[in-house]
Amino acid sequence: MARLGIGIIGCGNISTAYLKLAPTFKSLEVRAVADINTEAAKAQAKAFNVRAETVEGLLAADDIDMVVNLTIPAVHYQVTRQILEAGKHAYSEKPLVLTLEEAEDLRALATEKGLRVGSAPDTFLGGAHQLGRAAVDSGKTGRIVGGTCHFMNHGMENWHPNPDFFFQPGAGPVLDMGPYYITNLVQMIGPVRAVSGMTAASFPTRTISNGPRNGETVPVDTPTNIHALLEFENGAIVTLGMSWDVWAHRHAEMELYGAEGSLYVPDPNFFGGDVEFTGPDGKTAPLDAWDHPFGVPNMEMGNGEMRANYRCAGLADMAAAIDEGREHRCNIDLAVHVVEVMTAILKSGETREWVTMTTTCTRPEALSPDEARALMA
Repeated sequence: MARLGIGIIGCGNISTAYLKLAPTFKSLEVRAVADINTEAAKAQAKAFNVRAETVEGLLAADDIDMVVNLTIPAVHYQVTRQILEAGKHAYSEKPLVLTLEEAEDLRALATEKGLRVGSAPDTFLGGAHQLGRAAVDSGKTGRIVGGTCHFMNHGMENWHPNPDFFFQPGAGPVLDMGPYYITNLVQMIGPVRAVSGMTAASFPTRTISNGPRNGETVPVDTPTNIHALLEFENGAIVTLGMSWDVWAHRHAEMELYGAEGSLYVPDPNFFGGDVEFTGPDGKTAPLDAWDHPFGVPNMEMGNGEMRANYRCAGLADMAAAIDEGREHRCNIDLAVHVVEVMTAILKSGETREWVTMTTTCTRPEALSPDEARALMA
């Protein structure tokens, strides 16, 4: 398998995860980083023994085949377009872009230039979610007819020192966290046919309660309390609740209801966790564990808990797919469809009307334990 030269644009906190985990995969070699803050680029370059470049220099570099876009979502479209115009393959953090028009433009440009575009999240490639996928594909659940997904808390103002962005257009819980949930639903069930949503911003301002800005209020200019129904092309109907206006709840992250039983899927923001199943007999039990490398805990959380974190798995699969001449799993058709679903939920909340999708996609190929191992160094 050929190793692709990887460049990274954006040297914020998320870049550390990519730089730490890229050596886990044999198809990736990070060679350079860049940021509009040159000091941030120099610091990451020194810490991870790569070179610091200007953005222009990185895009012009002959040894860079694919560029990872880790900038803020508001400039994802602009930066990914620059990457493609420079003749490089592009991989973006989530969300790919903030509008369907931007997503379609990137897809057209990539097609015109014969380049690949990939997008996070890649957590659906984790051992837990692929185990759930195998239960669906094997017929254990029967046809999926419904489900529920919930991501609800009380926002970031209690712990993030600068939470302003999260409460502005282009953010909010759907665009910030929706990619994890909706992408996993699509890989489990298939594409979405139509959505209906109700949205609200329950509080006009938020008060920062940590750090140097403690006590400062920030305006809320985007919906923070969103509840939607998703109708899938296979006929399944899934309830999606995403809110930063909730102090506590007892909803599970993801449940899928099939003709032959119910599947309980762990948090799609992470790669691992337990998957449980309840059949017609009413007995609930974990699915038999399998030896999937992307489910093995490898990262210690702040509370001492160990979690599986294989960020870069989607990037590595994309690099391998380019070498092998096949479709990568975190592909642009999937990302474009997810962008449309998310923005359609927000549109439905504004218009109080159903929104029918204009895009579709195929379910990405499942990633077996052996296929995952083949990606690793």
